[in-house]
Amino acid sequence: MGKFTFTQTPIEGVVVVEPAALGDSRGYFMETYNRQDFVTAGIDSVFVQDNQSLSRKGILRGLHAQKNHPQAKLVRVLSGAVFDVCVDVRPGSATFGAWYGAELSEENRRQLFVPRGLLHGFLVLSESAVLAYKCDDFYHSEDEVGLIWNDPAVGIEWPLDGIGAPVLSDKDTKWECLAGEAESPYQSAIASCPPV
Repeated sequence: MGKFTFTQTPIEGVVVVEPAALGDSRGYFMETYNRQDFVTAGIDSVFVQDNQSLSRKGILRGLHAQKNHPQAKLVRVLSGAVFDVCVDVRPGSATFGAWYGAELSEENRRQLFVPRGLLHGFLVLSESAVLAYKCDDFYHSEDEVGLIWNDPAVGIEWPLDGIGAPVLSDKDTKWECLAGEAESPYQSAIASCPPV
């Protein structure tokens, strides 16, 4: 049995990764990353930073990226459950403006690989969730850009039943909308939003 199942999504480069767990009455063991297996599957990112966050139910973080230091991310949930989302803003991409979302949880053990050039965010579905992710470049706060979570042109179907209005940081309430394909995936592609 392979250690991982890699499933390509409709957005090129976005991959759902399912580790194989070996378990018995004591619990389970699994590899969450193996460079050799990932490279064989076409994921050749060299990760340089690991991040971890704790959030409560209804918290929505995103949608974020870095302009000059774009990051590929390998995202997983250590406890709880989230709806994890990425949006393609790569110039020339056949899926520019498209989004993909997947539930990641401690039960399903799925991971989402988000390549460079995509915005990323998540909504916490459980009472709380601990999310961990690997990045292939370092975080630069001054380089961060974003997209408003409810951009009508993108149309992300956030699972808000039982949650209501998501809780956002002040920063995440001020991002703008995707205007259309541009030379830079993060500069003129982001523009003022129409009323929602």
